[in-house]
Amino acid sequence: MVKEDLSVYRLKYAESMLSESMVFDGGSTEKYIPISFVVYLIKYGNRNILVDAGCDTMPGFQMRKFYSPAFVLRNIGLSAEDITDVIVTHSHHDHIEAVKHFSNAVVHISKSEYESGKKYIPNDFEISTFKDEYSICSQIKILEWAGHSKGSSIVEIKTQDTIHILAGDECYTNANIENKICTGLFFNKEKSNLFIKKYSNKKYRVHTCHDISLKTERII
Repeated sequence: MVKEDLSVYRLKYAESMLSESMVFDGGSTEKYIPISFVVYLIKYGNRNILVDAGCDTMPGFQMRKFYSPAFVLRNIGLSAEDITDVIVTHSHHDHIEAVKHFSNAVVHISKSEYESGKKYIPNDFEISTFKDEYSICSQIKILEWAGHSKGSSIVEIKTQDTIHILAGDECYTNANIENKICTGLFFNKEKSNLFIKKYSNKKYRVHTCHDISLKTERII
C-alpha cells in the first residue's frame, strides 16, 4: 500500500543534444537527438532524497534553458539546505558535479563508483557506500547495476500497484525502453541489454534522465 508520506518529483534543469550513436546502440554518429537533464526528488517522511545531484557546468555541451539543480528545487518549495540524502547513480560529471551544494546531506554511492566520484564530494561531507544494494526504507532501494559504468546504480520505488525505476543512465530516453535498444555508451553491454529486457516489462515504470519530453512535475 502506498504510504501517504511518499512523493516523487522530476526536476528538469537543462536541455542539450547528444549523438544518436550515444543514445542508441548502433545509432548514427551524424544524427543528433535533443535531450533533457533532470534530477529526481523523493520526499519520504522528514527526508528529502535527491536522486543525482546534476551539474553546474557541462564541458563540451551547449546547454539551453539551464538552471542550477540547487535552484530548481525552489519549484517544489525546497532549498539545497533541505536535502537530507543524495543518491548518486553514477559518477559521470552531469550526475554528481553539483553535489557540493547539498552540505546537509548524506551522499549514497556504490563502492565501485566511489573511487571515480570522490573528487566531486567535499571532504567534510558524510558518505555512505554500499555493495550490490542498499535499502533507504521498505519502499526505496538502490540497486547496483553496472551496465552504464563500473558501479552505476538504479533506484527502485515500490508503490501499491507499480514498481518505479529511476534509471540513471542505464537508459537515456523513453525510446530505449519502448524500442528495446540499449544505449550506445556502456561499461558492460550484457548488463545494459539485460536492463532493457527486464524493465521493459509492463509491471515496471521506468523514469529516465534525458528524454526531451521530460518536464518538472510530480510523478508519484
